[in-house]
Amino acid sequence: MDTRKAVIAALAGGSMLTGVALGAAFSAGTGSSANAATTPTSASNTRADASASPGVFVSNEDPAHEATESPEREAQENAGQRPTVP
Repeated sequence: MDTRKAVIAALAGGSMLTGVALGAAFSAGTGSSANAATTPTSASNTRADASASPGVFVSNEDPAHEATESPEREAQENAGQRPTVP
């Protein structure tokens, strides 16, 4: 085999292997996140204040929820605290 043909074959094979490796690396994490992004959310699962950052506690002001909680818990929620009482 000619040296020139061997170099071309090695470059072609190497580029194919590189393409496969890059394709696998970039598509590895997209399978589960694609399904999560298309899952519909229900109205009871949405936050009361969508502009708040994920670490900020947002009180659940749903009337059905409010009827079952204690006055101490409601006071903590109204103060913007994460409730520690049932």
